[in-house]
Amino acid sequence: MENIKIDDSARLIGKIRLGKDVYVAQGAVLRSVDDSVTIGNRSWVLENSVLVGTADNPLKVGSKTVFGHKCVALGTEIGDLCEIGNGVIFLPGSRIGNMCIFGEGTIIPPGCVIPDESVVVGRPGRIIRKLTPEDKQMIAKMRGNNLSLSAYDENIVSNEPKEGEKMGKLYEYGDKYPLIDDSAFIYDSAEITGDVVIGSNSIIASGVKIIGNSHGPVKIGCNVQILENSVLHLLPDNELIIEDNVIIGPGCIIHGTTIGA
Repeated sequence: MENIKIDDSARLIGKIRLGKDVYVAQGAVLRSVDDSVTIGNRSWVLENSVLVGTADNPLKVGSKTVFGHKCVALGTEIGDLCEIGNGVIFLPGSRIGNMCIFGEGTIIPPGCVIPDESVVVGRPGRIIRKLTPEDKQMIAKMRGNNLSLSAYDENIVSNEPKEGEKMGKLYEYGDKYPLIDDSAFIYDSAEITGDVVIGSNSIIASGVKIIGNSHGPVKIGCNVQILENSVLHLLPDNELIIEDNVIIGPGCIIHGTTIGA
């Protein structure tokens, strides 16, 4: 694969199409369902970001686009030369033009269309202006003063976790140790600590942290999916209960609450 860099703690799941010089940083997760994720040349996905595509909502990112830390992109299409601030969330069906800037923490709603050269901030995101010459100079500077785009050079990564492969890390806390049903699947970069119970057929995805230390227990029901880079924790004198058939995440923080079936 031509000059692609994937950090050790990053995870690529499913069939993913990457251009040359793509960088996937520590803790980032790219998940493709049915060959649905494509990343253009020289785009970067920085630490703890999560990008997910599905057959109904593929994810396509152009070239020289940079995701900041802890972004989430679900089934969206993003153009070339975009600068995406930390913690930005793109929801399914959104369409983003070329050379756009997104302020930190912006949320782009489902189906939203953002035209080329827009500056977008807010929750939900709103266009506050078009790019200025100074904005374009900043985008160029962040890319070595080279805004040229080369022909797409595809590399395919395919990785489907299989039953029996290395599972996530389980940690004792005091005299408490996680109790995981045999049919649950814990991805290898997930970590679970202390007083935690996980029911049958549940999935704990890459990068998830579940902490049931001195404040446990954390009770997770059956057929629950806790998706990439989510964190579950609780404070003294409360409880954290996730009932059956719940889907959480990716990138959520769940703190001392009960979520019904």
